[in-house]
Amino acid sequence: MDSFLFALGAVTPIILVVAVGYFLKRVGLMKPDFAKAANRLVFHVFLPVTLFLNVYCIEDLGSMDFGYIAYALLAVFALFLIAIPVMCLITKVPERRGPLVQVSFRSNYALVGIPLAGSLFGTEGVVAATLLSALSIPLYNVLAVISLSIFRQGAERPSVRGILLGILKNPLIISIGAGLCALGIHAILAGNGIDFRLSDVRPLFVAAQYLSDLSTPMALLVLGAQFEFSAVRALRREILAGTLARTVAAPLFGVGAAYLFFRGTFNGAHFAALVALFATPVAVSSLPMAQEMKNDAALAGQLVVWTTLFSSLSIFLCALLLRLAGVFA
Repeated sequence: MDSFLFALGAVTPIILVVAVGYFLKRVGLMKPDFAKAANRLVFHVFLPVTLFLNVYCIEDLGSMDFGYIAYALLAVFALFLIAIPVMCLITKVPERRGPLVQVSFRSNYALVGIPLAGSLFGTEGVVAATLLSALSIPLYNVLAVISLSIFRQGAERPSVRGILLGILKNPLIISIGAGLCALGIHAILAGNGIDFRLSDVRPLFVAAQYLSDLSTPMALLVLGAQFEFSAVRALRREILAGTLARTVAAPLFGVGAAYLFFRGTFNGAHFAALVALFATPVAVSSLPMAQEMKNDAALAGQLVVWTTLFSSLSIFLCALLLRLAGVFA
């Protein structure tokens, strides 16, 4: 019950901010043009700064346990590969396939997942989840660019070169690369006895944090401003498929396979990180990415809302079953 209450507490603020965005649209304070411009800001400015800081603030890459990390990354990649043919069968509309593939493998790991891991297994869970984020978040974004490039609206058959260029030009990928470069420079300086971090330049670092803090609330307000209840009927098949993929199939595949094959190898902290990775709702950033890359933004927004609503149950069931199995003692 504690896990259910925590999950409910974690996702309720998301729904409330989306509701505020919807209300602002209804009273005329968030018009479509403003919402679209705000979405571009989220994608090109706020989210890249957030990802840069997430990568740069990792304390020690050398402390990673690469066993569970390798499993998690392979499972995410497997979900991506499985989702492509399955979602092509679910819908015949090309621009809806990208968001459906994305919802299958990409979770709201940074916003909901890492705090959830702490709730499930304390400080050890947070550490395991944070270390996993160093590689899972870049993988999420690379696979998201690929899936959204393949099925983008009005696009010709994509070439490998075009997809690679799309990855390299994507603001989120660039910010992750910049974070890794900055982290490497810090490691080189530290190895030569120079202890310097960007946080030492206080005004610059605080300004970056301000921009980062805007990413999630702004993305949620835009989601609310673009949400249409009337779209549910037209998209009900895709919404059902995407919600089941995120809240049922992904936890069963990612967490279930780990328990079946690696329960003697992975510890409770590792399983807390895996629950955070596979049982949480789709990332809020999936909407601005879908819209900017000319996929079906309405479907992407619907999937954020519905997977968020139903993820509390999937998180609770994962935590309950792992507790009964003695993983979370």
